[in-house]
Amino acid sequence: MSADFISSRQIEVPDGLFGERVDIALMRLLGLSRTRAGELVGRGGVLVDGRPVTKGDRLQPGAVLQIDTDSLTDQALAGGGSEGESSPDPGPSLAVLFADDDVVVIDKPVGMAAHPSPGWAGPSVIGALAAAGHQIATSGAAERHGVVHRLDVGTSGLMMVAKSERAYTSLKRQFRERTVDKMYHAVVQGLLDPLRGTIDAPIDRHPTQDYRFAVVSGGKPSVTHYETLEAFAHGSLVEIHLETGRTHQIRVHTSAMRHPCVGDLTYGADPVLAAKLGLKRQWLHAVRLGFKHPGSGEWICVESQYPADLKVALGRLQEGA
Repeated sequence: MSADFISSRQIEVPDGLFGERVDIALMRLLGLSRTRAGELVGRGGVLVDGRPVTKGDRLQPGAVLQIDTDSLTDQALAGGGSEGESSPDPGPSLAVLFADDDVVVIDKPVGMAAHPSPGWAGPSVIGALAAAGHQIATSGAAERHGVVHRLDVGTSGLMMVAKSERAYTSLKRQFRERTVDKMYHAVVQGLLDPLRGTIDAPIDRHPTQDYRFAVVSGGKPSVTHYETLEAFAHGSLVEIHLETGRTHQIRVHTSAMRHPCVGDLTYGADPVLAAKLGLKRQWLHAVRLGFKHPGSGEWICVESQYPADLKVALGRLQEGA
């Protein structure tokens, strides 16, 4: 039956989707509504390991989804469903700022995870890239193929993914050797003292709250360099360079200094200030990413502008909110 597909995409099922129904997996990988995913399967537009499936079939470890791209882009799947049915939310857009045969650098929107994982039902960078036809390196754990670093779901900005095996090896080494230039901008509560400096404090899981991280004795070495760019009545715009890349590192380190990222309620930010600024997530954005190209050796530097919600919040601070 696969020979009937004039054009198709193949996606290896990530670990985070093992055991899921086919329609649920398509929702999470491609950003379709459940109805549209079911229609795609019902049309015969999806094969699993070369065989037809029903929308209720469960995915097994190592399975490969083959998706008929003609059916995927059919008008009936693109929003022309039954009368009265609303169009599916396509999820946040994924802007590609640099791409070649080795690397793709994207501007990750807030609300998108780096990769599928148990308990996460939203869109992911890996799923969006696969749906857009990008071939990703197969190195790394199955659900994290090609992922050389991550951004939190609530953090926007630059993230890169390896497309080739040589790129995966090179970029992982560059991160390990701390030669990748990772620059963030954050708005934190209050005024940092001193205005510029280095936070060198070990990070690990919070001792009593698994969903958080904390500065703890015996944690992993974690180093954050910061410089205040602009100060306001209720916060400061700060430029941050990461020497290490621990989970939630910036959020943990600024919180430990009693200056959490504005809007970061998980790490102690003031909910009243967040509401006043219209923020529903932490003010944190990856603005620059520099690295040595795995093939040419050329230094690649990509920059990203603040998204709309962060611009609005910053503007309100500048106006004295």
